Amino acid sequence: MARMKTISSIESELAKAETDLAKAQDRVDKLAAKVLSLQKKKQEYEAKQIMEAYKNSGKTFDELMTFLSV
Repeated sequence: MARMKTISSIESELAKAETDLAKAQDRVDKLAAKVLSLQKKKQEYEAKQIMEAYKNSGKTFDELMTFLSV
């Protein structure tokens, strides 16, 4: 017959699992913030590139908007 765990060992395992879960959630939160930050940087870079291309194109704003609306 298998040996039963004591309540203190179960509580100990539960506390460790809760601690591990909290650490994992902190890691997820940090990674999510990093992803958002990198996405923002990417959008800023793309916007800068688009603006430079617009400035160098010699096209009017209306021409650009017509082209982008297609």
